[in-house]
Formats: sequence, structure tokens, C-alpha cells
Amino acid sequence: MVKTMDQAQQEEQSRKAKEYEKYVKEKTPTHSLTRNMLGAFLSGGMICTLGQVIMNICKSMGMDKEISGSWTSLILILLSVLLTGWNLYPKLAKWGGAGTLVPITGFANSVAAPAIEYQKEGQVFGIGCKIFTIAGPVILYGILTSASLGLIYYFLHIWGIV
Repeated sequence: MVKTMDQAQQEEQSRKAKEYEKYVKEKTPTHSLTRNMLGAFLSGGMICTLGQVIMNICKSMGMDKEISGSWTSLILILLSVLLTGWNLYPKLAKWGGAGTLVPITGFANSVAAPAIEYQKEGQVFGIGCKIFTIAGPVILYGILTSASLGLIYYFLHIWGIV
């Protein structure tokens, strides 16, 4: 039986599709939900434990709770930026996943990383512009949301509801 040109093309396309499917299956990383959850739990827990240790040290130095909390946030941000600069935070984030990306350290990393990456373009157009790639929208919407909620609270207070 002689194959028509159309049948030969269909068989060739089918063969290529199967090869491509096999290639995708080989290259697609497999993820273990249990491992990801454990990594996030441990990394987030370590960051929170470190934060609590810093807070306890600050309190033992005679600082009140509010000042201790401020110093804790500042030190965690500093550590995150330093680890980002030394290219260690991305490795930690790859291992810990959301456990490293959700706390304040993840936000500090996401602000510092573009600034470090684009520093070769100069102080203004590199660092100055790219540092707000992530932080800009967060700051903008944070300010807009707090201003809106403040206005709502103000009017509710005037009307005697609150």
C-alpha cells in the first residue's frame, strides 16, 4: 500500500510531537510538595527565630518593645540586603521557597536585587530607576490604601459611626 503525501506528513508531525513531549518531560523539573512545604517552614521559622533572638537581645539592652521591634526589622533588612549582595539570598530562597520570600527579608531582597543587577548602568539610570521596580508599586498602593482608609475612618468618625 502506498502512503499519500498527506499521510506521510501527518506521521512525521505525530513523531515530532512525541519527541517534543518526551523532551519537555525530561526538562520539566519535578517538585515535591512535602519538600517544598518543609523548606518553607524551616526557612521561615529560622528567619522568625532570628528576629525573636534580635528582639530579645534589644530588650535585654534596656530598649522598650517598640524600639526593639524597629531594630529587629532594620537588622533583618540589613542582613537580607547583605545576603542578596553576596548572592547568597537567592540560593536560600531557592531552597526555602515562600518561607524566605514572604517575610520582610523577602521584600528587602526584591528591592535590592534589581539595584545590584543594574548598577553597571550607573547611579541614576541603573540603581536609581531599577530599585523601585518592585518597591514602587508596593509603596504606591500602600500609601493610596492607607490614605483611603484614613479618609473612610475620618468620615465615619465625623458621622458618629465609629
